[in-house]
Amino acid sequence: MQTHAQPLGGALFTRAYLFLLALGAIGIALMIWRFAVGLGAATGLSDGYPLGIWIALDVVTGTALACGGYAVALVVYIFNKGHYHPLVRPAILTSALGYTIAGTSVAVDLGRPWNMWKIPLYFWNWNLNSSLLEVALCIMAYVFVLWIELSPAFMEKWSVDGPPRLKRISQRLLPILDKALIWIIALGMLLPTMHQSSLGSLMMLAGPKLHPLWLTGWLPLFFLVTCLAMGYAVVVFESVFSAIVYGRKPEFAMLRNLQKIAAWGGLFFVIIRIIDLAFSGSLHYATTLDLYGTMFWIENVLWLLPLAMLAGPRANLGTLFRGAMAVALAGAVYRFDTYLVAFNPGPGWHYFPSVPEMFISFGLIAIELAIYVAVVKRFPILAAVKEKSS
Repeated sequence: MQTHAQPLGGALFTRAYLFLLALGAIGIALMIWRFAVGLGAATGLSDGYPLGIWIALDVVTGTALACGGYAVALVVYIFNKGHYHPLVRPAILTSALGYTIAGTSVAVDLGRPWNMWKIPLYFWNWNLNSSLLEVALCIMAYVFVLWIELSPAFMEKWSVDGPPRLKRISQRLLPILDKALIWIIALGMLLPTMHQSSLGSLMMLAGPKLHPLWLTGWLPLFFLVTCLAMGYAVVVFESVFSAIVYGRKPEFAMLRNLQKIAAWGGLFFVIIRIIDLAFSGSLHYATTLDLYGTMFWIENVLWLLPLAMLAGPRANLGTLFRGAMAVALAGAVYRFDTYLVAFNPGPGWHYFPSVPEMFISFGLIAIELAIYVAVVKRFPILAAVKEKSS
């Protein structure tokens, strides 16, 4: 049975793919409009709510869902479990696309993207006390590292049947890149650890504006733990989804083990969170079933649900798929709550995303999915073999 990565092949411009392209085109058109009219006319943002769904969803939640490459690299390279290696490339592709889209969202949110190159170079203007500076530098560096990690997949293809010049370049660079990859991977392990924890540190600055059920000095640890659990869950989700849609044989044993890690990671998060709330004296807020108390329990139920699924007598692909969705959704709700729902700037301020805001996010997600489909169909990313038709 062949397990090396192979392009999926097949038709690219299906109806579903054309729908993604259309949604992406709408998103791009609205991004251009946003730059023409400004944030005030294009969004629901205000002085009270300076961070909207472009940050809470596309960046804070999106980068955590894109931590599959980081999570799988921990297992493969740190814990030396090489049999998980077939999952590395699809995980890195998801991470590269997710972080690239997150960077694009930041550019749309901040404006003046043509000045972004100054962030790493104008070091004499750095505010070394800024969590956002560390997040910006790490994410920019990590996007670069992820695409380098993924580049062997492109070079393998081009070195065989690429255009003559690209073929020569790929054949020359591929051996060099193979030797340097271990150092690149090491950098790729460090950067997410730094910026994911810093995303938690950022909301500590909100102080009393953040509800006590979410405000804690452990936010950096909580964001790091949740990104790992979400990363494993997304790898499972992606692998099962690819197996179903493209008729490929999934690596069931590997996926079940990764889903166990994600589920136990969720339990660990719930335990340390409740202990922290008990010691801080804020646990009683969870007994008040207002918006905040309700969202708190929704998060915890979603975190614990995958363990209940795995405790059943027979785990199957459906169980893994639903469990991975629950973990990913639990982390997404927790992060979205921390940045938006639990944030209260005071009376008189309200926020709900505008229609253009939402469609820009939808468009960016559609572009991400379209690029993913194009890459896996044309380049050696997925390693599972195709099931024989009966």
